[in-house]
Amino acid sequence: MGMYVTRRRHLRDVLFACGALFITGVVLVALLSTRSAPAAGPQPSARAPESAAPARIVPPTLTPGPSAETSPVASASVPATPGVTAPVARGGGFVHPGVFVSAPQLNFVRERLAAGAQPWRAAFDAMMASPLASLSRMPQPRATVECGSKSNPNHGCTDERNDALAAYTLALAWYFTGDERYAEKATAVMDAWARVVRSHTNSNAKIQAGWSGVSWARAGELIRYTYRRWPAEQLERFSRMLREVYLSVVVVGEPNSNGNHELIEMDAAVSIAVFLDDRASYLKALALTRARIPAYIYLTIDGPRPRGPQGSHRDTPAEVESYWHNPGRYVDGLSQETCRDFGHTGWGFSAAGHIAATAWIQGTDLYAEIRPRLTAALEFHAGLDLGDPVPGWLCGGTVATGLGSTLEVAYNHYHGVLGLALPNTGKLVSGRRPAGANYFLAWETLTHAGNPFG
Repeated sequence: MGMYVTRRRHLRDVLFACGALFITGVVLVALLSTRSAPAAGPQPSARAPESAAPARIVPPTLTPGPSAETSPVASASVPATPGVTAPVARGGGFVHPGVFVSAPQLNFVRERLAAGAQPWRAAFDAMMASPLASLSRMPQPRATVECGSKSNPNHGCTDERNDALAAYTLALAWYFTGDERYAEKATAVMDAWARVVRSHTNSNAKIQAGWSGVSWARAGELIRYTYRRWPAEQLERFSRMLREVYLSVVVVGEPNSNGNHELIEMDAAVSIAVFLDDRASYLKALALTRARIPAYIYLTIDGPRPRGPQGSHRDTPAEVESYWHNPGRYVDGLSQETCRDFGHTGWGFSAAGHIAATAWIQGTDLYAEIRPRLTAALEFHAGLDLGDPVPGWLCGGTVATGLGSTLEVAYNHYHGVLGLALPNTGKLVSGRRPAGANYFLAWETLTHAGNPFG
């Protein structure tokens, strides 16, 4: 009997030991599996303090990019790919990078550049050869930028616009080459102005803030979400500059000026609002844009004459006629500035396209809302710019043509993405490539030509 008990105890001890070993093995396997599992993709995070730089990655040197994603541009779940973070959704619900250009757009361009494809390669070469891409650039900031009509007086006006364009150009150069010197120079230019500038004065103060604000916001957005070494104190200083010196000026609108002014200012306001994750300012700027477009581009459904701008004192038939520079007749696609000149008219169309491009990334299809007006305007003006005879009733039989390279962004979306036939616009755009940089326009052939994500 004693031997039987002893054997039972021995068997119990053996079974207990085996069970312990089994449990220990399960725990070890679980721990090892946890440590070796790949990290989950980036998730939407709560808004970080303005002084804290969000996580970013450094793009590699120019190499073939990933295959094009099929996810909607505005989705925050687009997978991360080499050379760019996945779009980040922050406290304001915005996608980043998401001012004018998105991660999928930039990856597409880099892929085209690696293949040596045109027109992207020629556009890239033109950008890199520009003085705006120079690593030896010395910014010229000043506390008060004074700009009168036609920039006369010009106390810092050209310097500010060009430094802002340079910051954006350098940010693109950084992204497409992976050379950190370009990112460092971009941050240096932005910080030079953020330390100094306090106001804009004289009659062109608001449009000057608009021209420059567009480029500053694009540069800041691209650096913030692709370059991990932007010092937190510089980011905070730059953010404060955008809010206090630019956004506060442009977001209120300019209803009594020519329409290109208010549209460019809304371009700046929308862009800065996205950078700052400021949902209220973003929605306000979109509302002003929606109100301005019907007062800038006419359709016959509007009635015998266009409506006046929202908040404007121009509301009688005679005042509206004068405001539209006495066109003689109203036809589909006519612009408030057609009979002024095509240069300013093109700026208005371009700004509308820019706003729609940023809204598209953020999940708002403003392109669809303004499509009947903007496509009619593009074809009408492009035909005249290409040499179509000017009707005798239009602007007294004479128009000042010269749209310049202003239609690339809108053309890409309506024709390239949606497949709409815009023959006049297409001929004009292709004949002006590659688009350069001036005022608030920069390298749009490079970023938007044939881009399926635009």
